[in-house]
Amino acid sequence: MELRLYDTVTRSKREFVPIDPQSVRMYVCGPTVYDFAHIGNARPVIVFDVLFRLLRHLYGEAHVRYVRNITDVDDKINNRAARDFPDVALNEAIRHLTESTAAQFHRDVDALRTLRPSLEPRATEHIAEMREIIERLVAGGFAYVAEDHVLFSPQAMNAAQEVLPRYGALSNRSLDELVAGARVDVAPYKRDATDFVLWKPSKSGEPSWPSPAGIAADGRPGWHMECSAMAWKHLGTQFDIHGGGIDLMFPHHENEVAQSCCAFHQPRMANYWVHNGFLQVEGEKMAKSQNNFFTINDLLADWPGEVLRLNMLRTHYRSPIDWTEKGLEESVHTLDDWYRIAAGVEPGAVAPAVIDALCDDLNTPQMIAALHGLRSEPMVLAGSLRFLGFLGETSEEWESRKGAASGLEVAEIERLLAARAAARAARDFKESDRIRDELAAQGVAIKDSKDGTTWEFVR
Repeated sequence: MELRLYDTVTRSKREFVPIDPQSVRMYVCGPTVYDFAHIGNARPVIVFDVLFRLLRHLYGEAHVRYVRNITDVDDKINNRAARDFPDVALNEAIRHLTESTAAQFHRDVDALRTLRPSLEPRATEHIAEMREIIERLVAGGFAYVAEDHVLFSPQAMNAAQEVLPRYGALSNRSLDELVAGARVDVAPYKRDATDFVLWKPSKSGEPSWPSPAGIAADGRPGWHMECSAMAWKHLGTQFDIHGGGIDLMFPHHENEVAQSCCAFHQPRMANYWVHNGFLQVEGEKMAKSQNNFFTINDLLADWPGEVLRLNMLRTHYRSPIDWTEKGLEESVHTLDDWYRIAAGVEPGAVAPAVIDALCDDLNTPQMIAALHGLRSEPMVLAGSLRFLGFLGETSEEWESRKGAASGLEVAEIERLLAARAAARAARDFKESDRIRDELAAQGVAIKDSKDGTTWEFVR
């Protein structure tokens, strides 16, 4: 089957042709571990998990390497560590913060039924690679030293007589446009407004390493440099797919391309750039000031992880997604149906229609439509759902988790149903109706028949 992916550089869907089918390589920007990941952070985690599963299906599990980094050195980390651990030395506080936050991130995304990447490198483990890239850039005339900083020059990149991409090609902007609309730091030591930091001095007590070739003050790398170094270390100077949220396209991904291509004299860093769209909540931009800011962990307290996963996949990954309560409820109903049909069934092969949909630029709405078409084929439905990260529980566990998410345990439901049955037997229909209404308020629908009473969650 031919996989086609939308490439941000060419603004078109292209047939995916790996550099080496025996070693398909993908890099995705991971979390900066200073706080709980929010639901917007979950979108690339889920989207590229689906792509990872598809690539393994097409090329074999042993032939796909997925790298997702962990950023564990950053100003936000320093500030949060100092705030949360004021009585501890900063470096020790940073270690506590990054380890606990990374562990929380893993618990949250595991609950979303995502596979762990092949590798999860940490930025602080790759300082040597960052130093080497910076030294190459300075030697090549693409970077310079100023006031104990090392800065990259997009002007020098675009003036180079080499087979390099144009700075701004990824975000499809000229240097003038980038200056006008960029989030750039104004600093007197910059030669040009678009120049960005590769290395900067650390403040007293902050994490610090010797500068590249001793050309600047001891300090630490810039954010963009971290991903260039980790991608190079684990995937090489060129690899197949680089993914991430559309919000990272500029400046982060643009700067990654610049650093990597200039350091290694390559026309490209990744052959395909794949970006997922923005997320908003109930039609509004998610923000703490709007009281609509939700972490993955917040939502997992109210909804099973599979519900969050399905709700994310109901919208095509490149389109903006509106995260709503109604959408979550609809996802619960869909999963109820799938669990009734396929849970406990011996899984069959993945349906070709599911793979076809995913091969069309991860068309997950079409994928879901294909799954609905498998209701009369429980084994194929079960195999397809398990391939996609669903049906991770038994029917009983699923019902129990839904009950816990709604604040009503299954044991309590059974107790109320027994009390209702006793009220009906005593012809106390007022009490019977009261219990029915109490259950309904908790999202539990009951159905009486000649064979007895049954119930299900309907949110």
